[in-house]
Amino acid sequence: MTTPGGEGTRAVLAVDSGGSGLRVVVATVDRGVLGQRQSTEPVRTGARGIDPEHLMAQLVPMARALSAETGVGALGTAVIGAAGLGSLGDALRAELPALLGREFGVREVALAADAVTAYAGALGVRPGAVVAAGTGLVAVGTDLRAWRRADGWGHLLGDCGSGAWIGRAGLEAALRAHDGREDGSAALLACAEEQFGPVTGLPGQLYPRPDRPALLASFAPRVAACADGDPVAAAILRAAARHMADSVSAVCPPRGAPRVALTGGLSKLGAALLKPLEEELSRRLPHARRVAADGDPLLGSVRIATDLATGTLTLPRDAKLLYVVTDRE
Repeated sequence: MTTPGGEGTRAVLAVDSGGSGLRVVVATVDRGVLGQRQSTEPVRTGARGIDPEHLMAQLVPMARALSAETGVGALGTAVIGAAGLGSLGDALRAELPALLGREFGVREVALAADAVTAYAGALGVRPGAVVAAGTGLVAVGTDLRAWRRADGWGHLLGDCGSGAWIGRAGLEAALRAHDGREDGSAALLACAEEQFGPVTGLPGQLYPRPDRPALLASFAPRVAACADGDPVAAAILRAAARHMADSVSAVCPPRGAPRVALTGGLSKLGAALLKPLEEELSRRLPHARRVAADGDPLLGSVRIATDLATGTLTLPRDAKLLYVVTDRE
């Protein structure tokens, strides 16, 4: 615990927890980001939802090492951005603030859905909508009074158009070609065998993996690479663009001139995805202004942490999407 106004009250811990692992930043209000570390193991999800103990087991050593390396001492504020927080975050909301206080002496904590940190990283404090498309996919929008969210249901129930969705669709097309079924892709079959070995071994590689979404998403760049010459791959990316536009349209403010941004790893897949996405957004949201994202969800966690530490957080609070615990209140 630090005294009000002490160095620790202006040092912040910002975290982005997603399907590909944990990224951790230590920063100060005055000096910005001072150090970053990451893991490659996703936080487990069990019967209670996202596992707070597993998150802390990864976070504590990384945060302590960063504090030592950067010399910031105590941490006054922590913001945890987590995939699945809205529907799987009850245990985190119940336990994580106390755990963070015990381990680091933090005085204020915000638990944010990854959609909210993606929004803050992409647009800051402006009305609009953001689709965060990486391993998973979720869209969030706000008029700065309340949040609206679409998809983000995970790779088994949704995340339509995500990296995992594209990768799974590409592997399905590869398996169709292997079987001799219609709508298969010989090009994707060749890519799948180059990346994973004989496709008959795919179920054994995929189904037991706790990081199954990340493994599926690792095939998405191969689908994009085939799209120029393979109509099946191109159709998969057009379908992904339609799904992404569906989610953005569901959350974008209907009036004014809201901004719309794409963030996440899928923005690197190139024109085969981005061109049909632009066409879909122009058709469905003619009143919105398409803009480049300022940054990613980790930047969003840092921005929220900085605003929380200085008492200037104005993004809408929400029991599921942006849950704040602070001794200021």
